[in-house]
Order: sequence, then C-alpha cells, then structure tokens
Amino acid sequence: MSNSVNLALIGASGVVGKKILKVIENKKIPIDNFYPIGNSSVGSEVFLNNEKYTISDLDSFDRSKINIAIFSAGSKVARKYAQSFVDENIYVIDMSSEFRYQENIPLVIPEINNESIENLKNPSLISNPNCSVSQLLLAIHPIHSQLKINFINVATYQAVSGTGKDAISELENQLSGLEDINVYPKRIAGNVIPHCDVFLENDFTKEEMKIAWETQKILDPKIPVQSTCVRVPVINGHSEAVFCRTEKQTSKEEIHKLLKETKGLKLFDNPENNEYPTPHEHANDTEEVFVGRIRVEQINNENWISMWIVADNVYGKGAALNCVQILESLIIKNKL
Repeated sequence: MSNSVNLALIGASGVVGKKILKVIENKKIPIDNFYPIGNSSVGSEVFLNNEKYTISDLDSFDRSKINIAIFSAGSKVARKYAQSFVDENIYVIDMSSEFRYQENIPLVIPEINNESIENLKNPSLISNPNCSVSQLLLAIHPIHSQLKINFINVATYQAVSGTGKDAISELENQLSGLEDINVYPKRIAGNVIPHCDVFLENDFTKEEMKIAWETQKILDPKIPVQSTCVRVPVINGHSEAVFCRTEKQTSKEEIHKLLKETKGLKLFDNPENNEYPTPHEHANDTEEVFVGRIRVEQINNENWISMWIVADNVYGKGAALNCVQILESLIIKNKL
C-alpha cells in the first residue's frame, strides 16, 4: 500500500454515505485523495472538508487511483463489484450484509475484534456489522468478558432511517396526512411493525437471524440468541431491550462499573429522575452507545441482566462511525 490514503466512497450521496463523510470530517481522518462514486447520482456533488467533489460513475472509474474503497450502496452493488476491487489490491469496507457470514471475511467491531484487521496479510474485504448488532455488542462485550453470557434475548425498536431515504419520506408523508404506503407492508406512522427484512422458514425474519449470526461470529459462537425486530415511527436512532443470562452472579454496581469503563459507552441510569436514553434525546449525530434501565436479578437460580440501549444507527456506531473506525484501523495498520 502506498504512503497515502486514497479513498473511494461508493454510494457517497446516500443516507449512510453522507454520514460517513461527516464522521471523516469530525474525526479529522487524513484523506489524501477522495473519489465519490455513484450510479443514479453521477454528476451530482458532495462535500468533504469544505471541498466540492463530483460523483463519478462506478463502471468507468480508474481504480488505480485508490487503495481503500468503502461500499455503501447495498448488497447488489457489493456482490457485483467488491471482490474485483480487492483483486486489484484495494482494501474494501462493505456496509451491506452480502459478505458478513462468509467465514474467511472479517466482520469487525474495532473495540471487540480489531485483531481481525491487524492480522490481514494483504488487501482484503472487511464487513461492517448490522446496525443493531454493533450497538448491542459494544454494550454487552464487557459483561461477557467478565461474567460469561450464555444466553441473549433482545427486542429491537428500529428507526425508519435504517431502511433509507424513501422510508424517511414515507413516514414524513404519512405524518402530514398522505396515505403513502410503498416501503413498508403497513402504515408506519402511529404504528409499530414487527417485521424487519424478509421472513425465513423458521418464522424469524432475516434481520432477527442477522443478530444471532453476527453476535456468534463476533462475540462468541456458543451464545444462543433470540430476537424480535420491530420497525417504529422514529426517524433516527435504534433502541433495544436486552436480556442476558450470565454464568457468574453480579450486582448492578458491578455492571455500572464495567459500562463506565468501556470506551464508546455512556451510562444514563437514574430512572427515578427520568434519566434513561431515548432516540430523540441521544441519537442525533452522536457517536456513543447509550445504556440505561440496568436491572440485575436471580430467577430460578439463574443470573439475569436487563438493560435498554440506544444509538444513532446511521451516523453512530450502527453504521458510519464503525465504518470510519475500521478505516482508521487500516490506516494505522499500514502506517499511512
């Protein structure tokens, strides 16, 4: 790899793509040459560090200009192009689910398994996890490290921004009185829909199974995971109700200590004063994963921890931030 960061962002004009640019700016990531790439947005403009860039076409782009590419354009584009970039000696960070479950492709949350990047011998493809998984695992990783989690049940309450620009418009249109139902199978305004992604043969949705598959790949392959994923009429910010069973007994004070010591987490747990995280208050271009409503109890001699987690699913740990942290790790690894 050359001694400069030459970055292409495929999907630069999308909801997540724009947030990736914002995180790069806010974290002052040193980019020497930047190339925004798109499909339907070719010719339009994006800004990075107050410089204006025109979006190029993916098929005609000269790949010899870059050494890192971020794919933020969905599974179809990733499936068609990502591996060919790697074949040309380019590191690829893919935001889609296309490669997450392939054994030889790292699925990375840098605070948990950054060694997956450090151990790479050559330019490779790296997958960014599901948005719900990133915030979940950042919060439970310190608990698992100390107390050994052996079962997880989670219910996610997912914002419409997780589906993209059209979903945001659909909610806003419905709130303004238009009966616009195109993205979701049912009206989302004033409603909750227990249906994220497609249903599988086991009656779980693919989104629900992603939480199980990715938790096991990143955290521990032995942990059983149950989940229910619900779409809620919130523009931004995913919330999760999490229930973990641990092998070791603990206390609320110990959980507080573990979470306070974990980089990237912020504890809001004083329910008597209405202090607990909500997406409206805590998921607006925020980096932290916010945790509250900690409860510790013994049920039938089993040790259970319950908690409530909120994070920005687009700018924050769920998407753009984790991607840029992977980018940082690649820069450090290659001493750029």
